[in-house]
Amino acid sequence: MKTIKGPAIFLAQFAGDAVPFNNLAAIAGWAAGHGYKGVQLPSWDARLFDLARAAESTGYCDEVKGTLKNAGVELTELSTHLQGQLVAVHPAYDTAFDGFAVPEVRGRPAARQAWAVNQLLLAAKASRNLGLKAHVTFSGGLAWPFVYPWPQPRLAW
Repeated sequence: MKTIKGPAIFLAQFAGDAVPFNNLAAIAGWAAGHGYKGVQLPSWDARLFDLARAAESTGYCDEVKGTLKNAGVELTELSTHLQGQLVAVHPAYDTAFDGFAVPEVRGRPAARQAWAVNQLLLAAKASRNLGLKAHVTFSGGLAWPFVYPWPQPRLAW
C-alpha cells in the first residue's frame, strides 16, 4: 500500500462548456486546486482529449501529459465507459444507449457496435502511447440489463 498515490478524480463528471470545465488545462488546474493528484480522462469528450489523435501520435500524448503536469496532476487512466457499453447492447435498450454514440451511428446497432469496438482499440493504442498500465471501461453485456437496470429507468415521482 506504500505505492498508492492520490487522490484522483474522474473528469467526465465535471466536463462541460463553462470555464474551467471546457478544456484540459483548465479542468486539470481546477482538479489540482482541489487537492487532486491524478485524473482519469474520458476518451469521448473532444473538449478534453482527442482519442484518434492519441492513438496515432506519441507527440500529442506527450502534450497531454505535459498539460496535466503543468497543472499539477498526472494521468491515471483513460476511460471508455460510454463506448465500452456499446460493444454489446441488448436490443430492448438500443434507443436508450444510442445517446452514448456519435450521431453518425445512432439508430444503426451494427454500425454503433463496430464504432464502439474501434473506440476501444484506439483507446488501447492511446493508453500505450501515454505510457499507461491501466484502462477503465464498462463492458457491454447482453444480459446486463437483467442484472442491473442501466440506464436506470425513469421513476414516476
